[in-house]
Amino acid sequence: MLRRRLAVFAVGLTALPLAALAQAPAADAPIKVVYHLSEGIPQASRAIGNIRNHLAADPKARIVVVTHGLGIDFLLQGATNQMDQPFAGSIADLANKGVEFRVCNNTLVSRKIDASKLAMEATVVPSGVAEVARLQAREGFVYLRP
Repeated sequence: MLRRRLAVFAVGLTALPLAALAQAPAADAPIKVVYHLSEGIPQASRAIGNIRNHLAADPKARIVVVTHGLGIDFLLQGATNQMDQPFAGSIADLANKGVEFRVCNNTLVSRKIDASKLAMEATVVPSGVAEVARLQAREGFVYLRP
């Protein structure tokens, strides 16, 4: 009886890597990345630079930026970086390259910010943290936090 259980267990272990390979994306499939921002303007400035570099190295990458808390600030109309340069041009440029920007509705509600105050490239999602988790668990996105 014990030998039979061990044999079944061993077969299960050898099947595990095959199952993982069956779910692996094709080698030429775009890498999907979620950039998670929650810390404000300095983090957003780093992220913009990271995303530009990322796309320069891998133009096919699918990038989604998910924001909540202070992380939404760079997506507010008129937002500027630490050198008083507007984010609007960078956001538009990255959006034109396929980057998506998602904003937490919970943050908008708690901070009493109307969605009309967001950059036009931004999309509101119910919860920023839930969106990050969903992208990782359900859509196979790699997580980055600049």
